[in-house]
Amino acid sequence: MSQFWSPIVHELKPYVPGEQPKSKDLIKLNTNENPYGPSPKVLEAIRLASSDQLRLYPDPDARELKQAIADYYDVERNQIFVGNGSDEVLAHIFHALFQHEDPILFPDISYSFYPVYCGLYQIDYQQLPLNSAFEIDVNDYLQKNGGIIFPNPNAPTGCLLALDKIEQLLQENTESVVVIDEAYIDFGGETAISLVNKYPHLLVTQTLSKSRSLASLRIGFAVGHPDLIDALIRVKDSFNSYPMDSLAIKAGVEAFADQDYFKRSCKKIMDSRVWLVEELSELGFEILPSAANFIFARHPDYNASELAAGLREKNVIVRHFKHDRIDQFLRITIGTQEENQQLLAILDTLI
Repeated sequence: MSQFWSPIVHELKPYVPGEQPKSKDLIKLNTNENPYGPSPKVLEAIRLASSDQLRLYPDPDARELKQAIADYYDVERNQIFVGNGSDEVLAHIFHALFQHEDPILFPDISYSFYPVYCGLYQIDYQQLPLNSAFEIDVNDYLQKNGGIIFPNPNAPTGCLLALDKIEQLLQENTESVVVIDEAYIDFGGETAISLVNKYPHLLVTQTLSKSRSLASLRIGFAVGHPDLIDALIRVKDSFNSYPMDSLAIKAGVEAFADQDYFKRSCKKIMDSRVWLVEELSELGFEILPSAANFIFARHPDYNASELAAGLREKNVIVRHFKHDRIDQFLRITIGTQEENQQLLAILDTLI
C-alpha cells in the first residue's frame, strides 16, 4: 500500500532506538536510563494529580512547569519552551530554526537522530569529524552554516566540551543559531544556560529523562532568547497545542523542587562511573573520559560485537554501534552497583 505514501516517506531513514526487551530478567545497560527511580515527591504529585480533573485539557502553555524551570535556572518564563521529551523539542528546533539554504553542522559521531530530522525536514547538513581523541574542535565549525548543533556531553562518546570553548564558538559564529543538546549535562558538566542572556543566538535543550528519572513521562525543554522560543511556539501550536499532559507538568515541577533527591541520585551515578572505569581499566579496556551516565569503552584484544553478544547470552544488554570509527566500542549505561558488578563478573569470564 506504499503507493499511497507521500513521496518524502519513501526517502526517510527513521531513527532506531536502543532495544527495549520484554524480559525482566535482563540487565538493561543500553539506553542510558537512570537506575534509580524518580523522587518519591514526584510520585506523590502524580498520585494527587490523578483525579477526575483528567477529563480536562492541560494548560497548553504549561506555565507552572515553565516557571519552575525558569526559577531553577534564573531566567524568565518567556525564555522557556517545553515539549513531549527533548526529541520533540529538537524536532521543532530543526523545523523552526534550521531550514535555511546553507547546511547545518554537527559531528560525524553524535546523536543519530540529527540526520533523521534533516531527512524529515529536507535540511542540508554537513557532519564534521571529531578529532583523534573523539573530541569536538570548535574551529572546525567556523564556516558558513545554517545552524550548529551538538550534544554536550557528546553521545555516544560521553566527552564534554568545556564552557569556554562553547563561548568561543558563540563569539565567532554569530550569524546562525547554535544549539547545545544537554541531555547528560547533570552528570558532570556545566550547563550553557548561563550564557543564554549574553548570546541571543544560543539555544540549550535538556531532558528530565536521565538525571531526573522521568523517561516514561517524556519531558523536555529548551532555554534561550524569547525570539527563538517564539519560533518554537509557532511550530508547536501549528502541530500540537497540548504536548504536555497534566501529570507530566506536575511531575516536572516536583522534580525541580526536590533538589536533595536529584543531587543524591546524580552523585551515586557519578561515583559508580568512576568505580566502573577503574575496574574496566584493570580488565584492559580503554575508556573515553565521560561526563555522562554512560561510558564508551573498547578492548584492544577483543571484538566489540563479540563482547556484546557474549554479554547478551548472560542477560546483560549494552549498546554496540556498527559505524565507522566506533565499531569497536561499547556504550555501557551506569547501572546500580549490583548491576555494575554483574557486568564486570561476566566480562571477566569473556576476556
